[in-house]
Amino acid sequence: MVNPLKKLNRYKKYALLLLITATVGLIASFVLTLEKIQLLKDPAAQLSCSFNPVVSCGSVITSPQGEAFGFANPLIGLISFSVIITIAMGMFAGAKYKRWFWLGLQAGSILGAIFITWLFYESVYVIKGLCPYCIVVWSMVIPIFVYTTRYNIMENNIKLNRSWQGIAKWFCENAWFIVALWYLAIFTSILIQFWYYWKTLF
Repeated sequence: MVNPLKKLNRYKKYALLLLITATVGLIASFVLTLEKIQLLKDPAAQLSCSFNPVVSCGSVITSPQGEAFGFANPLIGLISFSVIITIAMGMFAGAKYKRWFWLGLQAGSILGAIFITWLFYESVYVIKGLCPYCIVVWSMVIPIFVYTTRYNIMENNIKLNRSWQGIAKWFCENAWFIVALWYLAIFTSILIQFWYYWKTLF
């Protein structure tokens, strides 16, 4: 049986990645928004994402970091992931975007990567609580950033001088490894930071 993904060119494969990751991120952001609304209605409500003293999204959602710009962070996800889904569907429909458009998406993905890295640090090391749906959002932003950068390098939307060509080539050939390494770093940090609790489960 022929793998249908082999029939897709680089443009469509990238579009598929955007569509899948943004859809998962949108669903997680939507659920987080519902949890936030539930807390506003009843501050004592038991949330579906609160399981134990460590994995408890209530402490994250109600923290100042949960409203970094004066409103609930999930609203950013609802807007951003919806935009990315629209872009991906346009790509499947045959849309061809200008270089400035791709650079705009690149800038957005960079800001997203910086934001989720900050949220990760604040959640794990400052708030000291884990929000499962937040982790899902982080996990989706990472490949969006890495593969958007890869696509823009390969399509020459990002202009690089000769001294960067070697690094750029390695990055493009090992994008999956970079994503996996990023995931491993998050997993390891969570494992070490909350080891005092995890070891009680064994």
